[in-house]
Amino acid sequence: MNIFISNLSFRVNDEDLKQLFVEYGTVTSAKVINDKYSGKSRGFGFVEMSDDNDSKKAIEELNQAEFDGKVISVSIAKPKTETRPGGNRNFGEKPSFKRY
Repeated sequence: MNIFISNLSFRVNDEDLKQLFVEYGTVTSAKVINDKYSGKSRGFGFVEMSDDNDSKKAIEELNQAEFDGKVISVSIAKPKTETRPGGNRNFGEKPSFKRY
């Protein structure tokens, strides 16, 4: 199961995140998301765990817990939705409203 963690301290790295979740079960990956330009943490990350029951227990117990001085939010990660270039604008398509 893929888990989303937000409100992370900017000091937290991949290994710190893994160590937080490893006590709940097998962690297959842990990744803090960094800004592509500055390389600094964006304050959120993802953890994948091999067992769904372990994942659910970790989410239950770690959501709203304090980690590295901040209260984190932990939930099931939602799949990334596809977006069209340009912010989903409808170029070349007629508007769906009538103009008077």
